[in-house]
Amino acid sequence: MKKTIKCIAILACMLGILIFPYFVFAVGNAKDMLEKVGEGAGYAEYEGDSVFDTMAGGIVGAFLGLLGVIFIILIIYGGFLWMTAGGEEERITKARRTISRSIIGLLILASSFMIWQFIAKALLGV
Repeated sequence: MKKTIKCIAILACMLGILIFPYFVFAVGNAKDMLEKVGEGAGYAEYEGDSVFDTMAGGIVGAFLGLLGVIFIILIIYGGFLWMTAGGEEERITKARRTISRSIIGLLILASSFMIWQFIAKALLGV
């Protein structure tokens, strides 16, 4: 009985993860509706950004977001190793190294994001 409930819970979580992106794509329709409201109110569309600025910002943002997801996965993996170590000193050391290295990676990621923001504002004028 417990095994069946566990399988159903895992299946529900997996389906939730697979269905979640569809809710994100619903934002596109809301954006179109807001643009129509803005046009009806007499506001013109903003055309200040160039294609390069938008594309570079999107690429850098997607890359940094992907690195953030990898950080979360490494933290969860390190925590899993630690929790399943069962007192074995080698596995605990490996888990600590994984967690500490992923935190260092997060600090590097945050500093690179700040550097990108500085470059975008100072040099590109975004």
